[in-house]
Amino acid sequence: MALIELTDVTKLYRVGEQEIRALDGINLTIESGEYCAIIGPSGSGKSTLMHLLGCLDTPTTGRMVLDGVDVSKAGENKLSEMRNSRIGFVFQAFNLLQKLTVLENVELPLLYAGMGKSERRKRALASIERVGLSNRVKNTPLQLSGGQMQRVAIARALVNNPRIVFADEPTGNLDSQTGETILALFKELNAQGRTIVLVTHDSEIAANAPRRIVIRDGKIASGANTLASAVR
Repeated sequence: MALIELTDVTKLYRVGEQEIRALDGINLTIESGEYCAIIGPSGSGKSTLMHLLGCLDTPTTGRMVLDGVDVSKAGENKLSEMRNSRIGFVFQAFNLLQKLTVLENVELPLLYAGMGKSERRKRALASIERVGLSNRVKNTPLQLSGGQMQRVAIARALVNNPRIVFADEPTGNLDSQTGETILALFKELNAQGRTIVLVTHDSEIAANAPRRIVIRDGKIASGANTLASAVR
């Protein structure tokens, strides 16, 4: 069974009397352990697609199954549960709380999940070590470089041991050399079995992923089938 499966998914928005079809009949599968990039220009629907895949929203019509759970019509409580237990997010703007330390930022998802302090700290420290920042646990984001802040964001995304990590333009605020280091980290995480979905408008960034899903005008232009299915 695919980790993510979308069948005839549409997403409509209404602005005044105008109906905007952001996604139009999307059929897509992503297998566990894949590393893929969703690529498309601004306005293509890629951000809307990521919001659906990340359980930040639900389809207007169609069916979406994540890790065996049909979330097509899920309420906010169920979507929140799915995000907290199975999904990690990495954003272009890092989204770190400036007054908290590195350790406290990484602990946040576990705090929201109600985990006890001892286990929370243990898991957060292990996640920070995984991205090579054990010597920065007491620093605040303002004391870090852009690349270090993105590593903290990745550690936070991994701390709940999610089935899948979504990275939305994760190198957009970084210089090219630092960006390459972050992309190398995603490749390493994928080699360890983590499912990675990279969302970008940049074809050079997308080229780092073995599978590229191209979206235009709310439709999948190419890459809808998994690599495994293509081989079969």
